[in-house]
Amino acid sequence: MAHDPSNHAPFPTGSAVQRTERALAAIEAAGDEGRRIFTRVYARAALQAARAADERAASGITLGPLDGRIVSIKDLLDVAGEPTTAGSAALRNAPPAAQDAVVVQRLRAAGCVLIGKTNMTEFAFSGIGLNPHFGTPGNAHDAARIPGGSSSGAGVSVARGMAEIAIGTDTGGSVRIPAAFAGIAGFKPTQARVSRDGALALSYTLDTIGPLAASVHDCARADAVLSGQPWQPLPVRDVAGLRIGVPRGWLLREADTAVLDAFEAALRRLSGAGARLTDLALDEWMKAPALLQQNGSIAAAEAAHVHREVLARAPQQLDPRVLARIVPGQSVPAPHYIGVLRERTRLQVAFDAQLEATGVDLLALPTVPIAPPCIAELERDDAAFMRANALVLRNPSVFNFYDLPALSLPFGQAAGLPFGLMLVAPRGRDHELLALAAAIKALGTDA
Repeated sequence: MAHDPSNHAPFPTGSAVQRTERALAAIEAAGDEGRRIFTRVYARAALQAARAADERAASGITLGPLDGRIVSIKDLLDVAGEPTTAGSAALRNAPPAAQDAVVVQRLRAAGCVLIGKTNMTEFAFSGIGLNPHFGTPGNAHDAARIPGGSSSGAGVSVARGMAEIAIGTDTGGSVRIPAAFAGIAGFKPTQARVSRDGALALSYTLDTIGPLAASVHDCARADAVLSGQPWQPLPVRDVAGLRIGVPRGWLLREADTAVLDAFEAALRRLSGAGARLTDLALDEWMKAPALLQQNGSIAAAEAAHVHREVLARAPQQLDPRVLARIVPGQSVPAPHYIGVLRERTRLQVAFDAQLEATGVDLLALPTVPIAPPCIAELERDDAAFMRANALVLRNPSVFNFYDLPALSLPFGQAAGLPFGLMLVAPRGRDHELLALAAAIKALGTDA
């Protein structure tokens, strides 16, 4: 039998109680910053869950691959008995959730220690991570810079030792962007893999739920729990002979020089390990989602429906930049919206065939083409915010449109900050993507 590489993946030391106490201490020591990272901390319940996990471990009992692991959850996931605020002041007094979201139920059943709810962009409608209501978490590597969004607190919570795994959502990159900026792994599954019941929607069509973690193996463990599937250790894969397609063109334009340098260094490293790299001319496909939605986006139209009550009751309570993105959705004509959905279905089938024809196992590109900008600059300058938001969302959002599994892998640095390498696999090959990502990460601990 091949050895299980997950046995050699980094695993936290200490009992569940000890690790939970360290995580809670890290949140407390962060002071105001801790309150910008978390909107709610479950200190007492977390310690109770940790004690129960330790008791199970002492008896040789396990509830699964995440038993006793410390997990944070994004503020748009329902927790029974409390309002789901989704980063919005307008929902502070919303009716309490009647039951946990399905993924929260699964995490509890798997023995996870839920440590708290993490901050986010209001309604998950930006890749930047600013939040004027609950504050903006600083980047884990430079607190003056943005954390990435919309799962802003999720990435920071893991990178700063406040959680071991975070659960986020990804509509246009909202797991992969903060993971890239935090220097951790972030996995967006094929949409149908994980139930979204009990997650406040941004876009019914595009939303996915996925994990952020320090290792690919922890993302795989979390994926098994979130998807309700039996845990299967990642199969051993070899980078040698791996066929990787590089979509040269539009998705590399307007990129920072340091990001491009880091990307080319990553490709050289992969080639040196025996991967077979092929430059692909895919701009027709990569540009299609933006071109199709230039007169009205799926996310805006669906968000306008999701938040219609707040828009009618108290639009002034919303972040003006979020409001500015939702309001146009109110006037998207039904024929346009239906036409976009139908054309998306056609393009998905066509792009699936195109990918198969290329013969590649993965696509590789920068998760985000720019380094994280400074928070202060984007807070004061709407034009700078809009440009940065468009750029950070550009690369990852393409693969929400095509509903392909994608993972941001920390792979070196760009100008002293983490560089995220995005790996994309054909639809439904989620477990294989995780296995290949683990093999690529294993090229070296300095990657």
